[in-house]
This record gives sequence, structure tokens and C-alpha cells, in this order.
Amino acid sequence: MTEIDAQELDAMTPEAAKEELRRLADLLNSANAAYHQDDAPQMSDANYDALKRRNTAIEARFPEFKQSDSPTDQVGAAPSEGFGKIAHEVRMLSLGNAFEADDVTDFDGRIRRYLGLDAKDPLAYTAEPKIDGLSLSIRYEAGNLVRAATRGDGEVGEDVTANVRTIEDIPKRIEDAPDVLEVRGEVYMSHADFAALNARQAAEGAKVFANPRNAAAGSLRQLDPSITAARPLRFFAYAWGSLSEPLADTQYDALARLHRMGFVTNDETKLCKGAEDLLSTYADVAAKRADLGYDIDGIVYKVNDLAYQARLGFRSTTPRWAIAHKFPAETAWTRLLGIDIQVGRTGALSPVARLEPVTVGGVVVSNATLHNEDYIAGRDAKGRDIRGGTDLRAGDRVEIYRAGDVIPKVRDVDPRARPPEAVPFVFPDICPECQSPALREPGESVRRCTGGLICPAQRIARLKHLVSRGALDVDGLGDKEIERFQEIGWIVAPVDIFTLQDRYGSGLQTVAGLDGWGATSADNLFSAIETAREQPLARVLVGLGIRHLGEVAGRDLARHFGSWSALVTTVDTALPAAEAHRRAEEAELAERARASDEGRRPRLAETRAAAWADVAADARAAWEDLTGIDGVGATLALAVCDALSAPQERAAIDALISALRIAPPEAPAQESPVVGKTVVFTGSLEKMTRAEAKATAEALGAKVSGSVSSKTDLLVAGPGAGSKATKAASLGIETIDEDAWLALIGAR
Repeated sequence: MTEIDAQELDAMTPEAAKEELRRLADLLNSANAAYHQDDAPQMSDANYDALKRRNTAIEARFPEFKQSDSPTDQVGAAPSEGFGKIAHEVRMLSLGNAFEADDVTDFDGRIRRYLGLDAKDPLAYTAEPKIDGLSLSIRYEAGNLVRAATRGDGEVGEDVTANVRTIEDIPKRIEDAPDVLEVRGEVYMSHADFAALNARQAAEGAKVFANPRNAAAGSLRQLDPSITAARPLRFFAYAWGSLSEPLADTQYDALARLHRMGFVTNDETKLCKGAEDLLSTYADVAAKRADLGYDIDGIVYKVNDLAYQARLGFRSTTPRWAIAHKFPAETAWTRLLGIDIQVGRTGALSPVARLEPVTVGGVVVSNATLHNEDYIAGRDAKGRDIRGGTDLRAGDRVEIYRAGDVIPKVRDVDPRARPPEAVPFVFPDICPECQSPALREPGESVRRCTGGLICPAQRIARLKHLVSRGALDVDGLGDKEIERFQEIGWIVAPVDIFTLQDRYGSGLQTVAGLDGWGATSADNLFSAIETAREQPLARVLVGLGIRHLGEVAGRDLARHFGSWSALVTTVDTALPAAEAHRRAEEAELAERARASDEGRRPRLAETRAAAWADVAADARAAWEDLTGIDGVGATLALAVCDALSAPQERAAIDALISALRIAPPEAPAQESPVVGKTVVFTGSLEKMTRAEAKATAEALGAKVSGSVSSKTDLLVAGPGAGSKATKAASLGIETIDEDAWLALIGAR
């Protein structure tokens, strides 16, 4: 799947993110209701997908703003009040999307990594057209059709049993079937039947449908079954829900069995041997898409082996073992008027294209992301040419696209249309907000302002982030209030929030005396601030706005260290090692370049050893403890060390911490033999992949670390355990094999 790059979102302030998520929620909820309840879509599927991916990306960047009823956690829409409701025993989920060939290759790679398969191991998929219709689940008991329901919100659908009994493609009784079988598929209308229906509707002066999907959905969801019976509805079966016994061992064979029972399955469904075969099938179906006689909007890929599907399991709203490869969205050409630089919360300088307004996929676009300075220069992150190596300049004629992403992007540039006065864009090395140096570290694609809290763009964004819902959650102190208090100088540093009442609760200048405020609202704010003083460590860590430190990392760090003082002590001790790690990385890059010029192999071990030569043992141990936390690693560890070692940043953080009451992380509620223990997996695991092992251990309340230390409680060692097993033995740490681990946690 094509993800929004971090640098694209980094320019977005918390206030802008919160407002955008509100806007997207309104749009998506409205679109869901129009599509699933009213059968009158407000936008194209491509635009809907784009909005949803945009919403998901912003939530990932600003998890504190994610609502409990977020559109990313919803499937479909609530069932209409006009129908009875049926709860699905097995949820009807949506699918993740792929838009480019690389997305499909990545999907195959993720599956293989999760299952522990390498590129040469056989892994089959099914590929079938993605029907543009209405999802339906039909339940059979003892071979008899007993009820049918639309997808609804994925958990509860509309009872359309009477209407479904009128559809010829759907058998009312089946043979050679499990005692309980829920067949799932898509109700649709063919192009020919749609044209004939609209002709009849027009002749009778009745409603004319916009497209076959609307016609099919509107026909199925009639309160009068006789109307449905008069409509030419069809049905493709492609999946199943609740089962009393398996249909087959593979997806392909299960579809064949459904076909033998009397269900119509799509004869364009192919069995594919890998990613290349999937892409070949995609191209074949896309080429004959117009001649299929019904609407499709992509191809669905599913892992064929049902045992693999069971191992892969599900995310919150999508299965890991399937993905929808969508057909391309629209593009348009326009003029690039200029390039602006925006500064984000972490200091990233993000270039934005100002465009001559143009309509792309039904939306007027006037801005587009330009990613970073390499992208403007016509290079990718690895220095390879893109767009033929042509740079982007004000005045250029550029192609804009919005495939799977609400943030428009520049696909191409027409060098023949470049005006003679166009000049290369010079990316600034000075922050446009505070004039501090903007540096680009080795191996990074983003240039960042070094001003920290002296940079107004970063300061106000970080204050907004600190009080946001996912951080300290100060009720009544939103983005507008932060901007106002910051403008008048009452809240400049984070600690100023918690001294606001002492400074402006009484006297000549008070919060209550400000326009729009009063005694009650001021008291409510002071009460909320006092409540926010007591915070769990994880929320405090998230609130600091440290680069790369989100909700998951905050929770991992809090669980590992247990207290702020333990974390700070480790970080302070690790600082020399952090600098050594940075020196080693820079020295290795230089050594690789020298070795390449001299035609020899790089001497990386010597280079690394030289960078670490003067680092004391305690600093090494602290660095190992910090980077050994599973999910942390060197990149995040460096960001934490940088934040706590910069004098101005550290002073601001220390002042804030002194004003808070930090609660220790809660102990896991689940009881298990490994709850609260630190577990390390090493060597080759033969009965589960590393990803499965980690997920299982964390679900049982254990902490999973990537390295062995004195804090390790248990080492699970497979063949080839190597140095970790040796170190565990020297430290007297209990070591067991994979079978003993499975026995310990009660797994089969």
C-alpha cells in the first residue's frame, strides 16, 4: 500500500490535524451513509479511498486525535431503521488497498516475512475481480436458506432475507454443504440489465439510476420484495463467514465447492504463484475490463492456503491475508506557480507546490506535496533519477494525481513546456520561521530546523500537541486557546500551562478578564489543568513531542523503565554511546565511499571500533538497554537522547516534569505465566515466526526485548542462537527452547 510519507505530514500542525480529522470524519460518515444506506454515492470510490487513507495517515501521525468512533475502525454504515437487524457471527471486514505494483510486491513480502517464508518458497494466491456492488451474507442451515443480511457496519447488517429469495443467482436450497454455512458475495447488476432497467424506468416516469451499483443496492434494499423481484439482480459468491466445518483446504478449492453447490463464482478468478503472476493477472483483467459486462474497480488478492490465512489473522478492520489492488485514479495537467516551505512540529522543512487550480477526480486541487529537496531535484531517496531526472521549477507544466491519497502529488513534468525564465529551486538551509540553521543529517531525506523551542512554528505546534487528547488531555485548552495565550505571552514554555493560575488567576491581569472568558470558564480551565497534573508515564512521553515517539513507543518505554527517573538516568548515562553510534554511522558512510573509490572492501569493523573506542562500559550498557527495547531501536533512542541532551530542550522538559505527578505504568491485567517478564527471542523459530512470537508474548503481558541484559527474565532460543545464548548463560538467565516456550504459555 502507498503510505503518506512522514515528511508530507510533518508540516501539519496538531490544530490542522484535528480540524482535518473532523472534516474527514464528516465526509466519510456522510459518504458511508449515502453509499450503504441511501444507495446514492456522493463521491467516486477512488475519492472515498483517498479520504480514508488520508484519515488513517493523519491518525498514525497524530494518534492523540483519533476518536473512539474513527472512520478507520468502521466498516460500512449502520443499518437502516427500515429493516430488521442481523448480527454477523463473523464480522464482515473491508480490505486494505494497493495502488501500485510496488504495493503488491510489499504485500507479498509482508506475508512471507510473517509466515517465515523466503522468496523461493512457494506461496499461492487467488486473484479475482473486485465487483462494484453491494456486499451480502447468506446463512444456510441444513442446506436451507434461513436469512440474509447486508454488510451494514460489519457487525450488524440489514435483514434482506425476503428480497434475497427473489434473486435467481442465489439458491434457496443447497446440497453437500456444512450444516451451517454463511456464503458471502456481491449483489450487482450487469451493464445490459442496467440499461434495460433505466429504459423501463424512464418510460414509466420513474427514477433513473446513476450507475449499476446504485441500481443494485437500491433494488436489494427495497421494503417491498416484489420490487426487488422485478429487478435483474445477480450475485457472485467469493467468501464465507460462519461455518460448522471447513469447505476445503484452499481458497480456490473452497470457491470450486461453492460453485458445485449452485452458487455463481467469477470465472475470471485465477490461481497465481506469486507477486509477478498477480500483476500479470491484474494487467490481463484490466485490459478486458470494459468487455466484462459488469463493473469492477480492481482485483482482490487472497492467500490461497486457508491454514496460512488462519495464521495471518486480522487487523482491526482488515484481514492480513488479502488486499484489493485498485485501478488507477485520475490525473490532470496544470501549471506550477511556486514552491513554499512549511515547518512542522519536529522542525522538518516540507516543500509544497502552489498550483494553478485544476480538477482531479472531481476535486479542485491548488496545492500538492513535493516530499523533500531530492524530489524537487528529480531524485528519489536513494539518489536515483525520477521523472527522467528533470527537476521542478516555478512555471513548469506538471501532471497531478491523487491515487489513494487526498494529498495530491506531482507525477510528471513536461520539460518541453518549461518557460525560458524558469530557474532551479534552491532549497533553504535556514529555517524560514526563526532563521536557525536547517540541517540534513547523513542518510536522511528531510532537512530540519535546529531552533527547537525558539522556533515559533515548532513551539506552538508542540504546545498544542502537549495538551491534546492523546497526551496530557487538558480540557478547555485547545488549539485556539494555546494560540491566544502564546500570542499574549502567558504560555510560552510547557510549564507555563501549570503555573497559569498562579500568574493569572488573580490580580490586574486574569484569564477571567480576557474577552470571551469569565470566572466560571477560567475556574473550569484551572480545574482541568490541575487534573492534568497527574499523568501516566506513557502519556507524558508522548506529550513531549519527541521525534519518532508516538503512542506505541511511549507505552513500550514506560513499561520498560517504569518511572521517569529510571528513563532519564539511562538516557543521561547513554549519551556518550549515542554520540559514538552517530559517529560510527557517519564514519561508515565515509569509509564505504573511500573503499568504493579505491576499489576495495570497506573496513567497517575497524571504523566502528574506532568510533566506540573511548566509550565507557556503563554508557555502552545503558545504550544497549535503551536500544534493546523491542520496537525502539537506535533511531528513536537517538531522538530521545537528542531531546534530553539539548540544554534548552532539557530545561523546558525538566521544568514541566517538576510540575507533574507521574503515575507508574499499570501492570498488565491479564494473568499468564509470563506477565511482566522481559523475554528475548533468538535463533531460528521453527513453529512460529518472530512476528507471531512477539505478538503472542505481548498479548500475554510480557515485554519483548531485542537484546539480552541483566534485566532479561527469559531467553527463548532456537537453532543458531549464537551470542545471545552465550550472554544469557553468563548472566544466569533462564534459557528454554521453542517447545518449552509453547508449553509454558499453553499453546498447541
